[in-house]
Amino acid sequence: MAVHLIFILHLIIGFSCYVSALERRDSHYVKLPVVHSTNKKVFSDFGDRRAITTVPLANRSDVAYYAQLSIGTPAQQVYVQLDTGSFELWVNPDCSDLQGSADVRFCQAVGHYNSTSSSTATQLTGTKTLRYGIGSANIQYVTDDIGLAGTDSQLKGVQFGIATDTTDEFAGILGIGYGLNVTIRYKNFIDELEAQGVTETKAFSLALGSKDEQEGVAIFGGLDTGKFTGTLQTLPIIAAKDSPDQVPRYWVNLTSLSLNAPSGAEKTYENTTMAVFLDSGATLTLLPTNLANAIAADFGADATDVNGFYPVSCSLNDLPGTLNFAFDGVTIKVPYSEVVRELQTSFGTQCYLGISPSDDFTLLGDTMLRSAYAVFDQTNNAIHLAQYVNCGTNEMEITDSTNMTAIRGDCDAPTVLDVVSSSTAITTGAAAKITSAAAGASAGAGVSTVAESSSSQVCLEWWTGLAVVAFWAALASLPRVSR
Repeated sequence: MAVHLIFILHLIIGFSCYVSALERRDSHYVKLPVVHSTNKKVFSDFGDRRAITTVPLANRSDVAYYAQLSIGTPAQQVYVQLDTGSFELWVNPDCSDLQGSADVRFCQAVGHYNSTSSSTATQLTGTKTLRYGIGSANIQYVTDDIGLAGTDSQLKGVQFGIATDTTDEFAGILGIGYGLNVTIRYKNFIDELEAQGVTETKAFSLALGSKDEQEGVAIFGGLDTGKFTGTLQTLPIIAAKDSPDQVPRYWVNLTSLSLNAPSGAEKTYENTTMAVFLDSGATLTLLPTNLANAIAADFGADATDVNGFYPVSCSLNDLPGTLNFAFDGVTIKVPYSEVVRELQTSFGTQCYLGISPSDDFTLLGDTMLRSAYAVFDQTNNAIHLAQYVNCGTNEMEITDSTNMTAIRGDCDAPTVLDVVSSSTAITTGAAAKITSAAAGASAGAGVSTVAESSSSQVCLEWWTGLAVVAFWAALASLPRVSR
């Protein structure tokens, strides 16, 4: 009788496991791996062999972040640069415009979309010129379907651009800033995700990953508490009319900037309360000239070189200091190893400070954002920010009722020495899986990734228990031996 009861109990657990997996797959979020351009598993021959002798350093995007999309019917895989600083999606850069042969090979490696090969493509009459801090693209608008591999979701009839001519562009760009009726007159990628029911809100989270990890993840409509420490702190996005350039961007208020030197000395820089915007499409962090010069001096740079960058010693990569960006309620500590920009050139390894002087524009680029976990929330016009640490995966959906300030990360706060290195060691296996997925035919893992992981564990426990039940049932059925 006891054996029968245990058997029934395990059947109930198994059914619950199945239902749980189905419920999780219904969550309204989608995940795209973000791959660094230096990741040799994806861009094997292109990432670190683009010498600065072939293209001016100022025009290089040597550390950029790419996501793969599946566009059209049948699907065509194309890598696009993930850019929170722009608003539109376009593909097909003109690789012949690039000067170095390695740059051309890299450009060709990101993939090419052919609208005439897609049965669902429709060419529109509109054209436009998109201009960026570096480079530009002339585009012709089309609509086509974009599949989100690993999920049942497919965006139908998404409008985007096909480049007819580009200047200094290595890849197409996925702009994930504000869209419809804010910066443009049609639904952009973020708008379509919500409008077509893939996400419940126009919010997405971004973990670029450290330089050592060489990959990160963007979750549209969700977040991952295994990628940060502490609670998310909510920063209001500055309204366009009150922002420095009066353009709707992810502008927030920086309250101070300080340095923890390897010697243990602490220094707070003067006049560092300012508006900054978060731009994943920018390799460097741009700060006012006087401030940039002061920081550079503390990193041993006397002045900028002919290209406007601060040469520094590569030995700084091994020192335990941090540059600290303080906001209301949270301070993002950026290790020296993330602040220093390291390039493999024909002259050997050369290092530069990942900060550039600019009196025209103040932005926090990848050299800062790699150390932050950020939720970009267009629905509530807010940025939710925490210190990036990678201690695993624990994804959750963002709904209209989600209290972001109550969400705490699963990770312990890092020490100065292991802000980057500890997370890399923990997640080597998971990172390899993400890269493999990005390098293959899929655009990225979908909504079911965590569901499959957690439900598989429960099911494994169920089957193990069932095997134990079967063993004892078989043992009970054996004839008893009289003594």
